[in-house]
Amino acid sequence: MTTPDLDPPPLTTGIAGLNDILRGGFPADCVYMVAGTPGTGKTTLALQFLLEGVKEGESCLYITLSETRREIEKVARSHGWDLSGLNICELIPTEGNLSADAQLTVFNPSEFELGETTEAMIAEVKRCSPKRVVLDSLSELRLVAQNSLRYRRQILALKQYFAGRDCTVLMLDDCTGSVADDQLESIAHGVVNLEHLANQYGAERRRLRVVKLRGVAFRGGYHDFTIRKGGLDVFPRLVAAEHHNEFADRDLPSEITALDSLLCGGLPAGTSTLMLGPAGTGKSTIATKFAMAAVERNERAVMFVFDENIGTFRSRSRKLGIGIEPYMTNGMLSVQQVDPAELSSGEFCTIVRRAVEGHGGSIPAKVVIIDSLNGYLNAMPEEKFLTAQLHELLAFLGQNGVVTIMTVTQAGMVGAMQSPVDTTYLADNVILFRFFEARGEVRRAISVVKKRSGKHELTIRELEINDRGIQIGEPLIDFQGVLTGVPTFVGKPSDLIKQDRHGV
Repeated sequence: MTTPDLDPPPLTTGIAGLNDILRGGFPADCVYMVAGTPGTGKTTLALQFLLEGVKEGESCLYITLSETRREIEKVARSHGWDLSGLNICELIPTEGNLSADAQLTVFNPSEFELGETTEAMIAEVKRCSPKRVVLDSLSELRLVAQNSLRYRRQILALKQYFAGRDCTVLMLDDCTGSVADDQLESIAHGVVNLEHLANQYGAERRRLRVVKLRGVAFRGGYHDFTIRKGGLDVFPRLVAAEHHNEFADRDLPSEITALDSLLCGGLPAGTSTLMLGPAGTGKSTIATKFAMAAVERNERAVMFVFDENIGTFRSRSRKLGIGIEPYMTNGMLSVQQVDPAELSSGEFCTIVRRAVEGHGGSIPAKVVIIDSLNGYLNAMPEEKFLTAQLHELLAFLGQNGVVTIMTVTQAGMVGAMQSPVDTTYLADNVILFRFFEARGEVRRAISVVKKRSGKHELTIRELEINDRGIQIGEPLIDFQGVLTGVPTFVGKPSDLIKQDRHGV
């Protein structure tokens, strides 16, 4: 009894994120279509696929029907690639096709062009015996074939030919030249669509989607990607259920005694905390104190700052006596300034994931701070997907034992507050910050209104931030209506942290 031949391993694409989406790469010895309008990155993806084959010692062939060899090499140089190990076949019209004699004939030129192009292609494949082939692009063949029947028959014939030669083929389609024809998608073993979206402001967004891949449980949906020096960087859509690690039950204290009393110990590992309040109430400063408490326990913390630059962050911390500099130097505290106009949500999720998983040899982060969700919201091309993506990101961080802290700046100063998005139900813990008026001064209040995994104080305490650091007073038991911003004070002046602006 004979055993059936095992399928060869998939061919890696040279793009880590795309390999993850395809569950390892393209299944070998099949024909695939990579479709997208001009500028989406098809040529770059194809070159990375071929150069990965060259690195594996395979013979690889790039057949171009539209661009010259010089143009392709120019693209490669922009990425720092060497194409010397790659076979490039140019099948583009020569200067002779521009003469008047070449254009005067009683026969349909397409009858000759299609046959000549196919013969030249086959001859080059026979000469190189490649394991990987890229055909760029199908729109040229579609134009030469002139009708969908001839075009489909030609692609079927090419597919049959390559199938007998143990060859993996990527056919690029720039979706130009005629009305879109979905027939080819049924012929190809797999289809990958590339898109780029122009926003009203900021950098354009690029994303890809695997439409089909026979016999493979690929990762569906849209996945963001960018093109930078070195090729495509693909950010697979985060699926939290696929990432779970065991972690110890512990609390992260702030090392501020009164705040830790409010939290009854600190922030539990694997939970997310939302710091909610108007601008200037101290949310970022308290978040920084939690980061410092982590690095002082030899745990790495990562801060993603959307609303201020790193210079301002350093200056503010220094003036408050928070010694961040040594830890930023040794890498235990990483502060990354994020420009929401230049970043997609998928890329941000991947950056956070890489920090938590310790990519690049760094220590895995145990504390992640997003300051603020308002900036994260602005990074989203479509606001309605923010909650779903944030839920997946928080679930991933929680399943890896990370303490996640997010700040949200509410509109308004006193009284009724409005949030840009309601995420309080997603967070495990909610710390509320408020301004209130007392004795002719604007003061700050802090309280814990939610803690899923344990008990917490229900009191409201006064918060003071100045050049002497952070102070949190005793519970404001002699105040009523603090959260409204205009409380009634029925206690003694000595119950307040601060007696006057200039006193001690």
